[in-house]
Amino acid sequence: MRSEKMSSLRKTVAKRLVAVKNETAMLTTFNEVNMSPIFALRNEYKEAFKAKHDVGLGFMSFFTKAVVRALKEFPDVNSMIDGNEQILHDYCDISVAVSGPKGLMVPVVRGAEAMNFKEIETEIKRLAIRARDGQITVDEMTGGTFTISNGGVFGSMLSTPIINPSQSAILGMHSIQETAGAGDTGMMIRALVALAQERGKP
Repeated sequence: MRSEKMSSLRKTVAKRLVAVKNETAMLTTFNEVNMSPIFALRNEYKEAFKAKHDVGLGFMSFFTKAVVRALKEFPDVNSMIDGNEQILHDYCDISVAVSGPKGLMVPVVRGAEAMNFKEIETEIKRLAIRARDGQITVDEMTGGTFTISNGGVFGSMLSTPIINPSQSAILGMHSIQETAGAGDTGMMIRALVALAQERGKP
């Protein structure tokens, strides 16, 4: 057994997550989503996208665009509770979980509602590099209105993500698995991903 001093950043993150677990009533729901159309679209355009924009076309930009669209349709999810008031945001600052040497960090892609695929991928790459290099700051992880967590990068099949403080919900992505299933023309292979939606109410 050994003991290591936690950095101030890790202590801050830990305190916030413990607080939200203790102060928020949360409900987790699980759904499967057929990713085959996204696979096909990404495979068709990823080489041209990389050549044109010098950044890869990942799945996170697809999920970010989908989340932004959903938040506009269901604005209650893009809100926070402040005392006796509900504050509804008219912007989408999406917290995106990235892995760094100090563990999982959740920097914020600000103004995601106004971004295209290239801008989202570029910003996620920039933040991931800062996290990898240990340069990410508390300010860069503060102020998000909704979080996307991708446990699939660790091979996770299912998990129950913890809501970030002041946010109302979080979306957890997991490993994408190829599964045989019935299609319009008979049996087919579908790429399915399990999604966990955690919704809280203080």
